Amino acid sequence: MLLSLALIFLVGFSAAAIFNAIRLPRIIGMIATGIVLGPYVLDLLDPTILGISSQLRQMALIIILIRAGLTLNLADLKKVGRPAVMMSFVPACLEILGYFCFAPLLLGLSHIEALLMGAVLSAVSPAVVVPRMIQLIEDRRGTEKSIPQMILAGASCDDVFVIVLFSTFLTMAQGESAPLWHLVKLRASRLRCGTSSISPCRSCSAFCSARRQGSCCTCFLSSQGSTASG
Repeated sequence: MLLSLALIFLVGFSAAAIFNAIRLPRIIGMIATGIVLGPYVLDLLDPTILGISSQLRQMALIIILIRAGLTLNLADLKKVGRPAVMMSFVPACLEILGYFCFAPLLLGLSHIEALLMGAVLSAVSPAVVVPRMIQLIEDRRGTEKSIPQMILAGASCDDVFVIVLFSTFLTMAQGESAPLWHLVKLRASRLRCGTSSISPCRSCSAFCSARRQGSCCTCFLSSQGSTASG
């Protein structure tokens, strides 16, 4: 297990530094590390690491979001309140609408499958957005108009909105009805799920399974990288 952790950190940060040197996002190197070291390529990771991958991802996400929360300023959030609210659902709605219109024509999917795919692919990844926006805030790029703060706040609410839609579409795909009050219920359950890392709701677990990318070390390395850069 220690060897696996050493490989994750050494190879992950080395790959991130290489990609950063050639002016590409560090996260690409971390994703490549997760793919290469994972069970589908070299299979160098201990099965114990893979067994606790979900817990590692939750820990990494908590670190990333706590760092984002400590970076935000309440006065800046008040200035970008309306644009941040619009960013939390308008881009996702347009992306889902695009998948709904074109996925059946191009990929031969049903409309409900297109909605599910749109909900999965339109979600924002905190592991990618949060460290980059924090770096922009620290470099004071765009802070005069509070652009990084607006993106941080909008990205945080975007995932909640998309998971609610995903849960509704999943219910419809299973042949069940999804009335309007069900959206309110799902939103409340999502908020309860966000405060409890022990027993996540079924819809959130399905969403995370659908969005799983590479191995567990990508998000974990991102959290450690953003903490070290601070």
